[in-house]
Amino acid sequence: MKTGVLLIHGFTGGPFEVEPFADYLADHTDWIIEIPTLPGHGEKLSLGEQSAEVWMMEAELALKRLKTKVDRIIIVGFSMGGLIALYLSMRYKVDRLVLLSAAVKYISPAQMGEEVRNAMRDIVTGRIDKNAGFHLYEYKLRNTPLRSAVEFLRVVKTVEPYYHLIDLPVFIVQGDKDGVVPSTAAEHIYDRLGSSEKHLYHSETGRHLICYSEDSAAWFLEALEFMRNGQ
Repeated sequence: MKTGVLLIHGFTGGPFEVEPFADYLADHTDWIIEIPTLPGHGEKLSLGEQSAEVWMMEAELALKRLKTKVDRIIIVGFSMGGLIALYLSMRYKVDRLVLLSAAVKYISPAQMGEEVRNAMRDIVTGRIDKNAGFHLYEYKLRNTPLRSAVEFLRVVKTVEPYYHLIDLPVFIVQGDKDGVVPSTAAEHIYDRLGSSEKHLYHSETGRHLICYSEDSAAWFLEALEFMRNGQ
């Protein structure tokens, strides 16, 4: 039985957000792995007039292509990609679902404030060039039209009423230091999913880019074991 894994990146992001986990899967399995770049996303943002429907359609087309090559489908969704993964799992037969920093809630004011304070401290001490998080948020703020942010919220609202209808096995990973998605988001989705099998992993050191967390090796292993079950 051939297994395929579709990994979906987040809003204003790109495949780099999930590549560490994709590389881990490639090193430890013979699965077919697909990581589409959603329209307007990637290394250079050009969101322009892109809509929620276009993003979801691109992920759907990638899923359809993958389905022609494999017998068993797993979807891994990061941030907004987690919402798109939930959407696809309602429309197609999906065997397992992995949600990473899923943006079912968004912007943790307390943690975002801490990250801003860290950035300000780095400015004062002349270490701002080493603060990768600051530069990432700065770039996104400069290149994300308000219309695109509204489209992101449309993705959230499209899926939110149907969490209880999702009944496939799910593995959720959430960073406790996430400055974009509050840590309570994981419990929010965990409690509302209709799945009889669901797992929740809290990364104590993980920030929003959870695939780059200091403890990624630990949750990579647990997620892979979950994904292998049912083969």
